[in-house]
Amino acid sequence: MNSLLSEQILPLTIPEKLQLIEEIWDSVVMDADQIPLTQSQKQELDRRLASYQNIENEGKSWEVVKRRIIKDDI
Repeated sequence: MNSLLSEQILPLTIPEKLQLIEEIWDSVVMDADQIPLTQSQKQELDRRLASYQNIENEGKSWEVVKRRIIKDDI
């Protein structure tokens, strides 16, 4: 990292550093489409999308989940 930049960042308070991080992250997100995905990342996204769209993967009702939680607590 540029030493001049480090000298400017080090004396900042924690809240100021967090604000700086937020502003940097926001600038990254605005340009996120410029970050290329690897082939494995694309495959993983495709796998997750297919799983999400799979009707058999629709999850469980609250009653079923609640019964399992209560059963496991006993």
